[in-house]
Amino acid sequence: MKKIVLISLLVLVSHFIEAQKTFQEVFSNNTRPLIKNIRIDVADTLGNQGHLPVSVVKGKTDGPVFTIVAGVHGFEYPPIVAVQELMQEIKPEELSGTIIFIPIANTGSFFTRTPFINPQDKTNLNGAFPGDSTGTITQRLAHLITKNIIPVSDVFLDIHGGDANEDLMPFVCYYDNKNRPEQTQNAKVLSETSGFEYVVSYPYAITDDEPAKYVFKQAVQDGKTALSIECGKLGNVQSAAVSLIKKGVYNMLKEMDMYHTASAPKPTFIKLNRQTYIRSKEEGIFYSDYKAGNAVKKGDVVGYTTDEFGKILTEYKAPSSGIILYKIATPPINDGDTVMCIGSSLE
Repeated sequence: MKKIVLISLLVLVSHFIEAQKTFQEVFSNNTRPLIKNIRIDVADTLGNQGHLPVSVVKGKTDGPVFTIVAGVHGFEYPPIVAVQELMQEIKPEELSGTIIFIPIANTGSFFTRTPFINPQDKTNLNGAFPGDSTGTITQRLAHLITKNIIPVSDVFLDIHGGDANEDLMPFVCYYDNKNRPEQTQNAKVLSETSGFEYVVSYPYAITDDEPAKYVFKQAVQDGKTALSIECGKLGNVQSAAVSLIKKGVYNMLKEMDMYHTASAPKPTFIKLNRQTYIRSKEEGIFYSDYKAGNAVKKGDVVGYTTDEFGKILTEYKAPSSGIILYKIATPPINDGDTVMCIGSSLE
């Protein structure tokens, strides 16, 4: 029995090394222009199997490496559809540098229509970084991205949207990492030229030894220029959200002198650099007349929960004044859920 387990483990390790080699071979190919699509197989010792789809697009001339990731949460459809369209639209003969697309990072979540987690191991990929080469399938996916994709990237863009239960206001965001001012400034400039009306900066408080958990935070921790787009909501494909995501990507590529297509960024944008959160205190049914993008004042009652019989359990009040970035927009609510995130400015 021990011999069988050892052989299985050696096969998995060998397979993982071969998967890494496959990406490196494609990425190191000096042919230009080039489009190469690969599926990197991933499996764990629990019998879970999956793959990471990667498209490497090399432009006619050398230049920066821009990585674009969608589908870290498989129920966030506008980012996934936007990346599908970008992969068809971008002409490598007009590109300077290289774009690495990960069009659906969490295929286990996507193909089972499961919000937040990969149902194979019940793990949220956007909480698993830097990952583990000997862990469950989601941890191995995170490790694969951390050890192979992030290191070769100059800019790392992670595209998200509102999941199945989330109403969300479109925005672009980055971490204000005081320890890496050059990368932070680059992310700030890309955010502010993206064309999004709202530019959000998050505080960066972890050390280099702490788990980053989130994929673009891992890229920040690893010294890369990294940022994220949040666009789309409620597990649906909104054409306006798809168009806005694509506009943001094209504007960033134009800012980096990688591609010619772009639209004029908004002459003014709203900076939000402070976030406050409301978290649920119980399981129940959530009610709120507020929507993402609404302004609230500190102390406003922004929602309440009831039990199954309609008895009010808790009223939720805004802890600060600002704009609702995202909120729960469906009735079910669980203890510890993020009910609402409010963005405001300290300036």
